[in-house]
Amino acid sequence: MAVTDPLLRASDTDRRRVVADLERHTAAGRLTLDEFTSRVDAALAARTHGDLGNVVADLPAETTSGNESRHLVIAFVVAAVVVSLLAVIVSIYR
Repeated sequence: MAVTDPLLRASDTDRRRVVADLERHTAAGRLTLDEFTSRVDAALAARTHGDLGNVVADLPAETTSGNESRHLVIAFVVAAVVVSLLAVIVSIYR
């Protein structure tokens, strides 16, 4: 979770973002299902950003989301296809 004023009130979107982070950490094996359940309850009951930060304080920050990783893979594939097509076109016209 991004560093913000810990006294700022948390929104429903903030709570959902933390729950999504907890899902990813559970899928990665960092949390047991019991820990996940307990932390989700705490995240949904959180009133402030500080409360939300406490829920995930001992977990590593995620550097990229699944969507960002997927977009990078798609961009790499498209670039590889373009380079391959250019190589074929250059070889034909030589």
